[in-house]
Amino acid sequence: MRYGRFSGLLAGTALLASCGGDGGGSGAATGTVPTPTPTPTTAAAGCSLRDRQNWAFAQLNEWYLFPETLPASLDPSPYSSVDAYIDALTATARAQRKDRYFTYLTSIAEENAYYNSGTTSGGFGIRLGYDTTNRRVGIIEAFEGAPALAAGLDRGTEIVAIGTSADNLRSTSDIIAASGTQGVVDALGPDTAGTTRVLRVNDATGTRTVTLTKADYTLTPVSSRYGAKIITDNGQRVGYVNLRTFINTADPGLRSAFQQFRNAGITNVIVDLRYNGGGLISIAELFTNLLGGGRSTNDVQSYTTFRASKSSNNETTFFAQQPQTITPTKIAFIGTGGTASASEYVINAMIPYLHANVALVGSNTYGKPVGQIALDRSQCDDRLRVIAFALQNAAKQGDYYDGLATKVEASCQAVDDSTYPLGDPREASTRAALDFIEGRGCTRIGATASLERTATPFAQSRELLSPARPTTAQRETPGLF
Repeated sequence: MRYGRFSGLLAGTALLASCGGDGGGSGAATGTVPTPTPTPTTAAAGCSLRDRQNWAFAQLNEWYLFPETLPASLDPSPYSSVDAYIDALTATARAQRKDRYFTYLTSIAEENAYYNSGTTSGGFGIRLGYDTTNRRVGIIEAFEGAPALAAGLDRGTEIVAIGTSADNLRSTSDIIAASGTQGVVDALGPDTAGTTRVLRVNDATGTRTVTLTKADYTLTPVSSRYGAKIITDNGQRVGYVNLRTFINTADPGLRSAFQQFRNAGITNVIVDLRYNGGGLISIAELFTNLLGGGRSTNDVQSYTTFRASKSSNNETTFFAQQPQTITPTKIAFIGTGGTASASEYVINAMIPYLHANVALVGSNTYGKPVGQIALDRSQCDDRLRVIAFALQNAAKQGDYYDGLATKVEASCQAVDDSTYPLGDPREASTRAALDFIEGRGCTRIGATASLERTATPFAQSRELLSPARPTTAQRETPGLF
């Protein structure tokens, strides 16, 4: 998660948006969305590769949450990039599963554009999942206002082959067999507007060939199609809200959803975070407050703890009622291995108050109980995201590096069934969430009992396709292309 409530910090270094998972804090700067600018060349003052590596080393030594894992010194000469050097510096913490590539370098302009408005550069506007056993790739979500959905591609569409023209299509099965999933990433081309690919796809309408051109678009955090609605099931009304990413523009969508629930007297809610990789802590706190009816301003939402040398930044966050807040009786959180950071924050914050009336439905979450701060070096367009703080709920629970499945008091196994739209009562995870709310039994996540499987190739594998070096949007919206 991204965190940003600090003031009076180092001259020349801006500590901004912070994250509590793979997402964040009080935010990337608000206001006009900046136009992403090219990263300065090494000729810029202080921006040579060695300068940037030395700067990253100094920031980690000052702020890193796990200072005991850092090498006392490490010659940057053998490393051809800042990212490679950071990977080497944090290797011990990564081996201990404390920092699974959460500390990294990114672009200030690119990140601000995403967190402020959801600006996404050069994409088809789809989220991809894969099944390596059967070597298949499919669309598990398509975003409004982007090329794929405009071309009729949506959840449940399998990508059978990829090419730059109809004459050189290559099957995804062959690509994975030869080059793994990174081969599919490479085949889809660079994240540049104007990049065109020809796809052979298969969905309910049959098999066809589609030509798609990547474009810049704005990602909507709460879908206009299925992001918020009231489901009537077996005579009960249940609120359903699906949040794709924790960015600033999620605020009005979340408030609108909960106002709808409040007006309808909804007290049972399904919160679908199955692919949500995190984002701003400020939005996570808002989301938790919207679920926090009955909580007082003395009730703790979270504890934020820095390393001992930075303990003056520690703080306690309390619940704050919002005009749209509801008082839930039961909450079913739908999650998968793509559910991380700010998403896990919201789930964890509710456990001490609703206990077994909060359930995790689907599969185990990613496991990121720590958050990043942003350290900026503007002349180089460098933003160093550093794991700098740990998060705990009111019960001081925050050791979920292996996910939340063993931390929640109730859970229900379910597959991610892409044969049905998200939020459809027939979709397996939504069905299991409704069953929990309505008091029916289920198999706990992690149990060995077999599950009913669907015929769809990606329902059984909740792996989200990701490049080796994801963009900001791909980090917070796993599987995004």
